[in-house]
Amino acid sequence: MAEIRASFFVECEELLEALQDGLHALETGTDDGDAIHVIFRAVHSIKGGAGAFGLDHMVTFSHRYETVLDAVRDARLAVTTDLLGLFFRAADHLSDIVRAAREDEDFPVATSAALLSELDAHAADPQPADQPQEPDFAPVALSLDLLNDPETKNETALNRYQIYFTPEPELFETANDVPHIFAALAELGDLTVKCDTNRVPTLNQLAPEAVYLSWALSLDTIVDEAEVASIFEFVDGLCELQILPGPTTSVADEADTSAEPGKSNASSAPLSEPEASAPPRDTKNKTFVRVDIERVERLVNLVGELVINQAMLSQSMQSAGLSPHSDAMNGLEEFQRLTRDIQDSVMMIRAQPVKSLFQRMSRIVREASASVSKDVRLITDGETTEVDKTVIERLADPLTHMIRNAVDHGIEPAHARVENGKPAQGAIHLRASHRSGRVIIDVSDDGGGIDRARVFQTAKDKELVSADANLSDADIDNLLFLPGFSTASSVSDLSGRGVGMDVVRTAIHALGGRITISSEPGQGTLFSISLPLTLAVLDGMVVDVAGETLVLPLSVVSETLTLTKANVEALGPGRSVVRNRGAFLPLLDLGSVLGYRTISDSFVDRIALVLTLEDEVSIALVVDEIQDQRQVVIKGLDDSFYRAPGIAAATILGDGQIALILDPADIVAHANAGGAISSTYHVQEARA
Repeated sequence: MAEIRASFFVECEELLEALQDGLHALETGTDDGDAIHVIFRAVHSIKGGAGAFGLDHMVTFSHRYETVLDAVRDARLAVTTDLLGLFFRAADHLSDIVRAAREDEDFPVATSAALLSELDAHAADPQPADQPQEPDFAPVALSLDLLNDPETKNETALNRYQIYFTPEPELFETANDVPHIFAALAELGDLTVKCDTNRVPTLNQLAPEAVYLSWALSLDTIVDEAEVASIFEFVDGLCELQILPGPTTSVADEADTSAEPGKSNASSAPLSEPEASAPPRDTKNKTFVRVDIERVERLVNLVGELVINQAMLSQSMQSAGLSPHSDAMNGLEEFQRLTRDIQDSVMMIRAQPVKSLFQRMSRIVREASASVSKDVRLITDGETTEVDKTVIERLADPLTHMIRNAVDHGIEPAHARVENGKPAQGAIHLRASHRSGRVIIDVSDDGGGIDRARVFQTAKDKELVSADANLSDADIDNLLFLPGFSTASSVSDLSGRGVGMDVVRTAIHALGGRITISSEPGQGTLFSISLPLTLAVLDGMVVDVAGETLVLPLSVVSETLTLTKANVEALGPGRSVVRNRGAFLPLLDLGSVLGYRTISDSFVDRIALVLTLEDEVSIALVVDEIQDQRQVVIKGLDDSFYRAPGIAAATILGDGQIALILDPADIVAHANAGGAISSTYHVQEARA
């Protein structure tokens, strides 16, 4: 029972996601006509499963929620902005009830009273959506008595349907049952059921949780195919279903045909041999297996150890002096290829779309905007972008701080927006994309932008910067990340304690990422987060610098250069550029930037790596030697280690040596701050 209960809550997460998708489709006007049915099915399925586990409050709330949804589904209630807002709040509340039940917490039932009252008010007095309040016709209830009425028997057309139904194990885990489905079908007309038991194994081979039965059904009814299919809407995706319409006949014809001796009903043939006539299984349907995340993490760790051992084996065989064309070396190459394929497959298992994270942010926007009495909507893009599961989990907290900050500080009050020629409703954009081997998440708003004068003055008042400091716009923007900094005049539920943006930067750095700010006064602010795709394995270039072995992400290395007198030009002490493909690139000595040695006077005959970062900035990094290109397993540095600029993590090489993994963008930022390079090279002016 514990396993079934756990499976139910996993199913609830999927249903809540579908519920949010449907509500979002209604809100944005992208509804294709099926959204309300998706919403209703999600709430109904949660209610059914909750009843099986005795979760009474979840059942009560879901039932009264779906009552209002049913009124909308039947066009008895129009979807207005206020009603849609109520549906969103009810979905959020239902999510809280599910979470409390999953964690065995006592949910404060009284908190549901206000929402239930609002839902009941709409259910008690529904307003019709697309029809007059008082219909000018008398509704006709269809029943089986109509089929037996002598006056209508000869005039009633019957539709015949052959139905092939095979449930999946998940159907029973959601508290659905086959007899109830068939009972609902029987209410539509004359139903004949034939069960196929050919796949049932012997008792010693029987798996208790497997499903071996399938059914072939024949239904004669006066309703159309859509209504027949609606019987199965609550088990959509939990079964294999095919509904095949047959010839339309009258009740009288059906009676004559069944009574005529020597003739059999053609439609009954499939029922006698369902295994022969049932349609083949659709091999294109995907089957999903739910696996405990701890098992996936163990598999990832084992693959990491496999990569390390493969590197050790490769280095040992090379040290032994074996011929590159020997059978052993050929086998090693095949082993390397298989190791990479396994690693890629495991990373795909860990990768998840950011959709679930973005949906959580929708709730944050609703609650934060209500708290400060602002009208703000969230616009998302790139929800299908896949990121390592660990990254998604640890990104929720910093994103929450940023969204709340955008609502509270970024978006102006409605009257101020209207005065400035903007719509009264503010907008926050949340985007995700892949770029240069990393995932980029942008949080932007169309508010008033950063008031840099106020930020600078606040920093001086709090003695976070000296009174005579001369800071650029970018430096002032970065003051927002200082511990204890806040421009809020008073402490509120959203801000004022000076811990938000500092927490954001700390969390992003812990993930091996970076965060940057850009803002235009009166136009808005953009926070851009750059994160690694995975926290497990990366393709790296192993280099030697001043006797140290280092690893650079291969995704940022575009080419290598040999420096000569013709392509290197000095601009001043410690500042040089290299000519490459008609452009000048800043030249950095990696050893001096990391503090391994003093700045070199000459770079002639040295090796340089041309790096292209995600912001399209290119630089040339001088190294002593390139060892190899290989996969390396990322080993995060413990919090007890000092976070040195430019160092992202560490790894274990094939010879057992520990090597540091570098963060190229952080190296450039650190070199820029130390005066090694400037943010923009005006080479032509410097030469003049």
